[in-house]
Amino acid sequence: MGDVLPVEGKDTSEFDEECPIKQVDLTVPKTDDPTIPAVTFRMWVLGVTACVILSFVNQFFWYRKQPLSVSSISAQIAVIPIGHFMARVLPKRPFFEGTRLEFTLNPGPFNIKEHVLITIFANSGAGSVYAAHILSAVKLYYKRSLPILPAFLIMLTTQVLGFGWAGLFRKYLVEPATMWWPSNLVQVALFRALHEKEKRPKGYTTRTQFFLLVLICSFAYYVLPGYLFFMLTSMSWVCWIAPKSVLVQQLGSGLEGLGIGSFGIDWSTISSYLGSPLASPWFATANTAVGFLLVMYVMTPISYWFDFYNAKTFPIYSNNLFTSNGSEYNILSIINSRFHLDRATYGQMGPVHLSTFFAMTYGVGFATLTATVVHVLLFSGSDLWEQTKSAFGGSKKEDIHTRLMKKYKSVPTWWFLVILVLNIALIMYACMHYNESLQLPWWGVLLACGIAIFFTLPIGIIAATTNQMPGLNIITEYIIGYMYPERPVANMCFKVYGYISMTQALTFLADFKLGHYMKIPPRSMFLAQVVGTLLAVIVYTGTAWWLMESIPHLCDTSMLPKDSPWTCPMDRVFFDASVIWGLVGPRRIFGNLGEYGNVNWFFLGGAIAPFLVWLAHKAFPKQSWIRLIHMPVLLGATSMMPPASAVNYTSWIIVGFLSGYVVFRYRPEWWKRYNYVLSGGLDAGTAFMTVLLFVTMGSRGIDWWGNNVEGCPLASCPTAKGVVVDGCPVVY
Repeated sequence: MGDVLPVEGKDTSEFDEECPIKQVDLTVPKTDDPTIPAVTFRMWVLGVTACVILSFVNQFFWYRKQPLSVSSISAQIAVIPIGHFMARVLPKRPFFEGTRLEFTLNPGPFNIKEHVLITIFANSGAGSVYAAHILSAVKLYYKRSLPILPAFLIMLTTQVLGFGWAGLFRKYLVEPATMWWPSNLVQVALFRALHEKEKRPKGYTTRTQFFLLVLICSFAYYVLPGYLFFMLTSMSWVCWIAPKSVLVQQLGSGLEGLGIGSFGIDWSTISSYLGSPLASPWFATANTAVGFLLVMYVMTPISYWFDFYNAKTFPIYSNNLFTSNGSEYNILSIINSRFHLDRATYGQMGPVHLSTFFAMTYGVGFATLTATVVHVLLFSGSDLWEQTKSAFGGSKKEDIHTRLMKKYKSVPTWWFLVILVLNIALIMYACMHYNESLQLPWWGVLLACGIAIFFTLPIGIIAATTNQMPGLNIITEYIIGYMYPERPVANMCFKVYGYISMTQALTFLADFKLGHYMKIPPRSMFLAQVVGTLLAVIVYTGTAWWLMESIPHLCDTSMLPKDSPWTCPMDRVFFDASVIWGLVGPRRIFGNLGEYGNVNWFFLGGAIAPFLVWLAHKAFPKQSWIRLIHMPVLLGATSMMPPASAVNYTSWIIVGFLSGYVVFRYRPEWWKRYNYVLSGGLDAGTAFMTVLLFVTMGSRGIDWWGNNVEGCPLASCPTAKGVVVDGCPVVY
């Protein structure tokens, strides 16, 4: 990157004082060279390739028992040697020289700006399309037909709708220096490290060499847990002590119990649900660990062994739905021909019951929502107020980064408005034309959009300043569940349009801020985001459809072989939520007609918890550790359970402790140099071997005792007297 460019006669010394956030001032360079090309042939080739590969791999992993989310860091690091290689071998001669169409395949050395745009492409494929849950729920669980066109429209519109909200609020959530999006600083630091000239230190490797070594080792090792030795995914040795004891197996099972002593020597087990522990700061890891310990080893045992809500009639840990006698609920039997609740049959079968652990996870979710609001008001209220006033024009001061970005053409607001209007029109058309399939009425579309647009700015300000992003999924499910009950697909569609469009908007805004820090022309960022999103949706939809058609009994655990990895835990939770909130409705479960009404008290508990921490902080201001108790993170620690299980958390916490505390504290230079590179290499190697194993060996491993997963078959057994379940001892 070039020297600092003076702006309107001001010298660069003034700029050094114009970053009000210290972390930004220390991390983000205050320089720019507008002559560096960003949109290049290399960018298009590597960006599109990264987007397609990550979209396919992440959707492929979606349905597995241990889903692995391959982050964009893998692509961010992997393209470095390829980009430099292309810069050496591609021809440099210009095409259509002397015309407006003049371009070259090789404008010079591989640079940081095109690398950022490649990563933006990769970000589009580095997660999942939440609406894919709808496809899985309708086709695989409800066993109903869903044409591919409305399915694709749902996938597309949920991803693109967020562009509208992002365009409306970028002035308030991107340009102000106080809206600093803390998570972006990790990416900025990594970009700078990868593009600084590096000599190999004596006795060490370069970052690129280290990445390749980790990738090769991870690739080779995953043959064991992925094919030859499934038991490495959950080493629940406590179960082996008493193979005929239900109690011991409930305590020791890492997949269907409390997971005491269980661990996984498998990167997909470690990073499946919570992401890479190597990317989590120790502060967040510690709060997550405390929250997990409280829920799993205090609340769950107390509620189960004191038989709250007849807990012993059901497994100690399960995300399934049950009848009152402990048998699994036949959901398909209570659906009529119109895909609504059959009230007569539901009355005969009785109400839906949850395992007490599953009910508690909803309660903890309620508590997390209120705790987030109260915590931010108490601990960051005054700062948030000043930042909000600044975002709304209370302060016209521009920092150095905003000044440097003035040299580039901004994206016209009408571009976003056109996308927004066309997208809403397409959603209205899909919901009205395919009403039998989607069930959502036109007013539901507008209400969902209203909720999304209302919450995008306040939650965006919280996310941009505190790195906390309260979810709207429970609120959206609650609202449509009461207003339009007994229609499961309508509930799912309303949730994705009201919740995910806001989440997508904040993702786009965070990417815009990354481009802002790295001085990427805004129109180039917009182009990469739009093309990447559209391309990713096509790949996601095609991959999901292919897997649904090619894998027999996908997600159907009653029909799959016992050791099959295609159990779809995330889709199962989404399906159960559609039954609870959509088909049966919150009134019959958490309302005045349901037996789980007391779970609503968690809303109050979540609001009180941060207040108690605040009082303790005021009473003992010298005890700095009290302020580190972050109730939204602590209460939300188990938000991924289910489908995540105890072994995912215990393994994640162990690795997070070693990386974020031990290595960071005692080997800080090694941590700064290799930590994120190690994470990317583990992601990439595991992902490539998983796909290779599926293509060459199929979805099943060899038949021997080492592939008997964890050897805790009794962990899912109920312990109430007289409850009969196949394979379980009966208590008299």
